[in-house]
Amino acid sequence: MSYIEIRNIFKIFGPDPKSALELAKGGADKDEILSKTGHTVGLHDVSLSIEQGETFVVMGLSGSGKSTLIRHLNRLIDPTAGSISFGGEDILAMDIPALNAFRRKRLGMVFQRFGLLPHRNVMDNVAYGLEIQGTARKDREAAASKWIERVGLAGYETKFPDQLSGGMQQRVGLARALATDPEVLLMDEAFSALDPLIRSDMQDELMKLQAELHKTIVFITHDLDEALKIGDRIAILKDGKLVQVGRPEEIVLKPANDYVQAFTHDVNRSRVLRAKSIMAPISETDSAATTRDLPTIQANALLRDILPIALANGTAMTVLDTNDTPIGTLSPQQIVDALNG
Repeated sequence: MSYIEIRNIFKIFGPDPKSALELAKGGADKDEILSKTGHTVGLHDVSLSIEQGETFVVMGLSGSGKSTLIRHLNRLIDPTAGSISFGGEDILAMDIPALNAFRRKRLGMVFQRFGLLPHRNVMDNVAYGLEIQGTARKDREAAASKWIERVGLAGYETKFPDQLSGGMQQRVGLARALATDPEVLLMDEAFSALDPLIRSDMQDELMKLQAELHKTIVFITHDLDEALKIGDRIAILKDGKLVQVGRPEEIVLKPANDYVQAFTHDVNRSRVLRAKSIMAPISETDSAATTRDLPTIQANALLRDILPIALANGTAMTVLDTNDTPIGTLSPQQIVDALNG
């Protein structure tokens, strides 16, 4: 069983959601339900399994249901139907005290608009979650100092939010979320309010932290480039329905329908596709003969890093796994074909 299990979630907004639920279960779409009942479908039979330690991205356009979904994970809203569990524990069955403890100890939230307390300085903002948990001042300030330094804000402990840039404020928000050592980070359009260069820096910072911490991260975005850059897997929503789930390479190479294909049309494939996703596999019996004297590349290498090698040699390359065992070959023509879609 995966760490987070979301099963057959429906969310219908309106005074009598149960009546609209029957229409939804019968196959009626969002527009039909709205016209017949006046109710709005937020989520329509969504099921997802999220593994412990992965960065799972949920993306879609405005109105797709992505933010509605993440609000179910911390139970800011409850579903009309369905189940949600963390580590086998049903969070919908929790009473208010248990739910509050779950939120304080196991979840960290990073918001789009930073959510910092304007009357508190950086140190007190980062330490706030630990203060709520009842941690002694000395201990919470020690933990806060560690994360302030880790996100690159050492020396800014006494500054207030209005003295910081947008990128710095978001670093404070990230440090605050990490200071309580949560099992799960929920990030709702966390970088959307930032300028492009700062946004890219924050994406890099998050990936660097994740490589060390291995947190379970659920990241909401409307930006496919961002999703492809940071996500281990991506779920795409449309009108409250789940359209496709897959690794970045799968989303680009095998879009489920025209909607997903339209998203991926202008993607820079060299920054997404890896050698292993487009190579020609070889068996152990013929690997020695097939790959003799060819340049070698790692299976996880991105095409943007492989291109200079391909251009310099003009020959096929041997693809190696993490044990440096040959598992495939990759030719310049395969790279051209992959980049051209």
